[in-house]
Amino acid sequence: MKNIILTGDRPTGNLHIGHYVGSLRTRVQMQNAGGYDKFYIMIADTQALTDNAKNIDKVKNNIIQVAIDYLSVGIDPKKVNIFIQSQVPSLFEMTSYFMNLVSLARLKRNPTIKEEIKLRGFENTLPVGFLTYPISQASDILAFNANIIPVGDDQLPMIEQAREIATSFNNTYGQVLVLPKAQLPQNSTCARLPGTDGKLKMSKSIGNCIFLCDDEETVRQKIMGAYTDPDHIKITDPGKIEGNVVFTYLDAFCTDEHFQKYLPEYKNLQELKNHYQKGGLGDVKVKKFLNNIMQEILSPIREKRKELEKNIDEIYKMLFKNSEEAEKEARKTLEKMKDAMGLNYK
Repeated sequence: MKNIILTGDRPTGNLHIGHYVGSLRTRVQMQNAGGYDKFYIMIADTQALTDNAKNIDKVKNNIIQVAIDYLSVGIDPKKVNIFIQSQVPSLFEMTSYFMNLVSLARLKRNPTIKEEIKLRGFENTLPVGFLTYPISQASDILAFNANIIPVGDDQLPMIEQAREIATSFNNTYGQVLVLPKAQLPQNSTCARLPGTDGKLKMSKSIGNCIFLCDDEETVRQKIMGAYTDPDHIKITDPGKIEGNVVFTYLDAFCTDEHFQKYLPEYKNLQELKNHYQKGGLGDVKVKKFLNNIMQEILSPIREKRKELEKNIDEIYKMLFKNSEEAEKEARKTLEKMKDAMGLNYK
């Protein structure tokens, strides 16, 4: 079996550090390690319209921003096909066939959909497109025979639904579709990074993100204002690690080498945690340490972005060329599906 990787993001804003540790960093590692036959990254503009139908400019304008974010973190367009979802029409015909294999009740049970509906206040104004986007996402995956899907843990229900759809199709019409498998970040903290405000999820719509494109001072301000332990008022007070955003970010980003460079009085993160929990360590010192780490990580990304922004036209050309190639691959799968369903009338 071929190893085909597919992943992607909605272009509703610039990507943030949650995307970086949750998937972008893993994508770069997988790209550089090799061991795959094809690698696709989709900019899911059609999916973004499911809750932005009246804000098309927001989606359209962010396509290029997301593409630049990809390239700035090290995604290599010579090794990875970065394409635009709306420019691959076969995906949408495929979605229409899959809709007949999924019940309304099953869609409503999807934990990711339930959480997103609540987050967006869609209880009485739920667009049909938003409810059915797990079916569209299944098409995105199954069209390319992708079997490796790097995701955060919040997307596991979506992968499971894609597997169910593939199984249902294969059982009904014959063995055509490949069942995908989720690949989570090795560091469990990275699977779902909380927002700077302590909320369970870093979200562009809530505004609790540190963006990859944020300048140095903006990053510093966001870190210095991040949620810690509200009961840790005095330096002498014992502090809690659980739910403390600063320590969660340190779990995701810091290494022992960072202590050698920026905080040599501690050998590692566990020593820092022990001191904080015992008392005698202030939040400001810990936040300054985190800021040094984040600036070290984000600085080369910001510099690469500045260079990429000088070649916007070339990036657009790459996206449309790649979308044409993606359509050819998706069409192959669609024709196999139609053959199995008896819809290729001769």
